[in-house]
Amino acid sequence: MKKAERTPLVRENWSSNFTLIGKAVIKKPEYTFKIDERSEKSAWIYNLLNLGVDCGEKYGTVYAEMMGGYSDERENVIYAHGKKDDGSDDFSNHINVAWEDRFKEDVLDEIGDLCFITVGLEKTNKGKTYVTKFLSAYDAIKYIEEHLEDGMVVNVKGTLNYSSYQGTTQVRKNINSIFLSGVDDESKYVARFTQSILLDKDSASLKEIDKDKGVMYVNAYVLDYVKKLDGVDISGQYPFAKQFEYEFADLNNGDRCKRAFNSLFKVKKGVTQITFDGEFIESGATVTMTYDDLPDDIKELVDCDVFTVEQAIAKCTSNGNKERRMVLRTPYVKQVGEEKTPVIQKFEEKYTEDDLIFNFPDEDIENEDITEVEDTTVAKNTDEVDGLDDDNTDETNDLDWLDKL
Repeated sequence: MKKAERTPLVRENWSSNFTLIGKAVIKKPEYTFKIDERSEKSAWIYNLLNLGVDCGEKYGTVYAEMMGGYSDERENVIYAHGKKDDGSDDFSNHINVAWEDRFKEDVLDEIGDLCFITVGLEKTNKGKTYVTKFLSAYDAIKYIEEHLEDGMVVNVKGTLNYSSYQGTTQVRKNINSIFLSGVDDESKYVARFTQSILLDKDSASLKEIDKDKGVMYVNAYVLDYVKKLDGVDISGQYPFAKQFEYEFADLNNGDRCKRAFNSLFKVKKGVTQITFDGEFIESGATVTMTYDDLPDDIKELVDCDVFTVEQAIAKCTSNGNKERRMVLRTPYVKQVGEEKTPVIQKFEEKYTEDDLIFNFPDEDIENEDITEVEDTTVAKNTDEVDGLDDDNTDETNDLDWLDKL
């Protein structure tokens, strides 16, 4: 297999995780759970969870997933890591657990906590949540299927993983814990994420503001592990292009918008890494489609009067064509050092622009899906925020400042 020419990328101080609090949606269990399904292409037997969480009117129903299984034709191994003397995870201590040993207590005692999927869907006689830990998603899904009920208020956490399909970056919310939640007020439901992103000088501009939404579009990059892409070995971190939105606190205040832009998004050189807290907005608002949004072959049929524009739009619009937004809210602040000094997670010139370019072998390759990812790590340190540009501080109090850009 040919290998892409690339500069090795290392994810440091990187976050990519989510939290959902809301009501579990299991209207049709056969859509939520797939138990002991057999792959049509191999001897793989798997369980699948596709869980909707109704996070309230503001966020909508957000879906997260879990999948795991085994082969009945070969030896199955679970890849894990150990723990240090103080009980913290030791990522350098690689442990291979045989499938038949995944419930043995003496084996599990040696495994680091972050290797487990944790589930708390039962209460003890004293009203406390009973926690069960699973080394395999296959077993966790079976347990969840037996104990999770429609309408239960749950707290779901996991990692965000990115892949590419037909040229579009897709986001998967992979569950690693699910607990009963004590939140009893819908106004306190959440659909949050913490995501590190990479910005270059062209990622964001005050000229790319949607006045109706009050947001600026941010064309960033995210890193995720890829084994191979388009048949070419990568075996490392790959930069996926992903559009986010940043919502200004007060779009009418041009001075504050420019100051926020300069502090968070302006890149003078190279590639900046910055981590944001954000929110998913999946309230089900239908994306408005126009003639320009139609595929070229459909446009051709409209142009020769096979379809009217209205008919073509109706045929190309489905219930799946819903608005799914990832809105950046605030930069992530970490308490650093013994004195717990609050520091924004921002690193300037983390990479060069050339670091994000992959050179593939000189031959035609058809697009294939990216199928392998790895777990994310948690952000640790940061640099200080860049200062403001003097030429972007003129005071204004209406949207005229946008038209003048």
